[in-house]
Amino acid sequence: MLRLRNIAKTYPGVRALRGVELELRAGEVHALLGENGAGKSTLIKIASGVVAPDPGAVIELAGAPVEGATPRRMQELGLAVVYQNPTLFSELSVAENLMLGEDGPVISWRRRAARARELLARVGATIDVDRPVKELRMAEKQLLEIARALGRSAKVLILDEPTASLSQQDADRLLDLVEKLRGDGVAVLYITHRLEEVLRLADRFTVLRDGAYVGTYPRAEVDRARLVRLMAGRELAELFPKVTAALGETLLETRGLCHAPSGVRDVSLSVRRGEILGLGGLVGAGRTEFARVLFGLAPATSGEIRIEGRPIRVASVSDALTHGLAYVPEDRKEHGVVEALPIAENISLPVLRRMGGAWLAEAAENALAAELALRLGVKAASIFVAAGTLSGGNQQKVALARWLATKPRLLILDEPTQGIDVGAKAEIHRLMGELVKEGMAIILISSEMPELLGLADRIAVFRRGRVAGVLPAREATRESLLHLALEDAA
Repeated sequence: MLRLRNIAKTYPGVRALRGVELELRAGEVHALLGENGAGKSTLIKIASGVVAPDPGAVIELAGAPVEGATPRRMQELGLAVVYQNPTLFSELSVAENLMLGEDGPVISWRRRAARARELLARVGATIDVDRPVKELRMAEKQLLEIARALGRSAKVLILDEPTASLSQQDADRLLDLVEKLRGDGVAVLYITHRLEEVLRLADRFTVLRDGAYVGTYPRAEVDRARLVRLMAGRELAELFPKVTAALGETLLETRGLCHAPSGVRDVSLSVRRGEILGLGGLVGAGRTEFARVLFGLAPATSGEIRIEGRPIRVASVSDALTHGLAYVPEDRKEHGVVEALPIAENISLPVLRRMGGAWLAEAAENALAAELALRLGVKAASIFVAAGTLSGGNQQKVALARWLATKPRLLILDEPTQGIDVGAKAEIHRLMGELVKEGMAIILISSEMPELLGLADRIAVFRRGRVAGVLPAREATRESLLHLALEDAA
């Protein structure tokens, strides 16, 4: 259905792709893998007509060469892309989004609604077609995007990180849908950093590294360990470099902590110096809400927070910083980095007062940024390039560097490796080990069980805003964590 040959793309001073090959067959799920910066996004843009390749490239769709590809032309030929962040009109209804541009000169609202329900049924979605898109959950938006593509007779469907923002339950439903589409003869190109998903789904795997084509492999020839080696040149064991740090005294303790508006109820937990406390549970179970209470973003309505045995009041972010707390939030695009600002200014934001406030000591700011960028291995031409130009993994490192600049005693990491490649994950995991060896305490919120099991010393599982149980990591299993997360959940 889709054949790409000799694909190369050169930007000023950067060779983004060279010699890439990809072949996608009808009724196949084909995984496209590689670290951030490997060239996956550029390849998708070329395949969908957004970006023109260098001369000599060959693009074929359904056996026919495509010259001068544009997004509209590729859509007309049956290729659709569903991006990680849905490209929907939030103020319009579900039906309006599905049928936009499909009505002809006269709009029949009855026919439009009927067609919308038909398309939603095809993807197994039960959504009111009159609802505004802004009211939908992320999983519903993803299904809406896929339904829209199928409504335009897409025979080739490119899914870019489709489950990155979904709960495990919603992700499983989407994977079931992808398997159904394969059975319907749709050719699916699946891009993700979640290897367990493609190992379940994919028939073949194409791997890119540093913009170059590594190879294409059938499912029978690969396992998780080999895919990691192909993508990053690392062994699987390097992903979770668990460090045994000397545990010190209890640094932070909460007693009956509550925040009624967000559903955090009666949370009593503690974390010691040199310890990584993992927070598990389903998406929406209260983990992030608890972190926001600790950091003063949603001050507690009752209960107590203690630092080194002393009760403290955290009514604002300023209070949290004063007591040595730092928080790297889940959504790096929205809250992690300011994409328009240079790396140096991103890193110095929380410590501007220390550096002179309005009369900023530029040399000190640059020295601090350079030191932290080097320690965290931020890959960029300089600390003066805009953070928005970096890959996801490097943006996450900048977000982390910003809060390390405050020299915290307790670091709260909310989904720190979500949507980044295996190499960047390994680097962040290694840094966490260094920090706890230095005596820092870390609270790690993660939806990836291997990450919790591989890195944490203890794991507290949240359910409905409460702590359902706390297990030593050495005694925890996937099954025991799921049992705590799901018990009585219905």
